[in-house]
Amino acid sequence: MKKLLVTLVVALSIALGTANFASAASNTYTVKSGDTLYRIAKSNKTSVKNLKSWNNLKSDTIYPKQKLKVTAPAKKTSAGAKKTTASAKAKAPAKKATPVKAASQKPSRNQVKKTLTVSASAFTASCKGCSGITYTGINLKKNPHMKVISVDPKVIPLGSKVYVPGYGTAIAADKGSAIKGNRIDVFMPKYNDAIKWGRKTVTVQILK
Repeated sequence: MKKLLVTLVVALSIALGTANFASAASNTYTVKSGDTLYRIAKSNKTSVKNLKSWNNLKSDTIYPKQKLKVTAPAKKTSAGAKKTTASAKAKAPAKKATPVKAASQKPSRNQVKKTLTVSASAFTASCKGCSGITYTGINLKKNPHMKVISVDPKVIPLGSKVYVPGYGTAIAADKGSAIKGNRIDVFMPKYNDAIKWGRKTVTVQILK
């Protein structure tokens, strides 16, 4: 009989513990006989003021089996607030992209190291027997859109960046037996473009 009584007491304790756990998990507390707001607030680590606010209580009077919220209710974002935020985002001005300078754009004065007036002709790598590889090793057949010029290294050092009006900023990457003194050859990917360029006198700028 004693064993049965002990078993019932243990079972009842477990049941009550489970009930209290479930109540705590749901953030509510069921008032028991003899409870006070002060005792409930203390056991849930809050204040009487909070309990009254969360449960809309105008006095300290509570009743058995009354369910009380013992934690702060989750804040709800109003639809109006969401709408305002979305509206603000929609009205925010888009960031302007930083303009990228084209290769043909004339460099600024502080970029120029030296200015030369030269006679400029054109060449192509599409001719028969032409390897298409410059003196510095650039394969023009594989890189037909590169801006490359042939120069006299005594006048314009190989590897220099040179701005050529009507052509753009090029690399001095080649030399030739016919290119002497103030003369350059600009690379054109197509033969017809080289013929169209012809020969002209231009003032080039060697860049820093």
